Amino acid sequence: MDITPNDIDIYLMEVKDAIRKNRYRIERNSRRKDNQNLFFTYAIDETMTKDILLGLTAMDFSEILQNEHKGYEHEKLYVFGKDVDLLERMGDTSKTVSLYIKFNKMDNSYVIVVSLHEQKYPIKYYFK
Repeated sequence: MDITPNDIDIYLMEVKDAIRKNRYRIERNSRRKDNQNLFFTYAIDETMTKDILLGLTAMDFSEILQNEHKGYEHEKLYVFGKDVDLLERMGDTSKTVSLYIKFNKMDNSYVIVVSLHEQKYPIKYYFK
């Protein structure tokens, strides 16, 4: 993969523009239990989620994946990681949580946050 920080900055600029305009959604369907669990485990709301997504930088970039779902093979999914402090929902303990974030930016500038959950495995950052 031959990609520069500037390429990711441009991608993030478009993603963040969509998020600011509320042209995005976070997948929370039955196939996205990990995403649901983030919101069950931690006291995180829409505003905090937006702040996390808007705070991403090229240094948080990990990789670009090919969408493997039938009929969507032309789509590219961008993966990021971010360490954030979150308050546990049950209790009063705050902890640093390493998030796995995966975007699908559609041709119409709508953004689907495919993954937003705790990392299951440490990710490799492309520019670090």
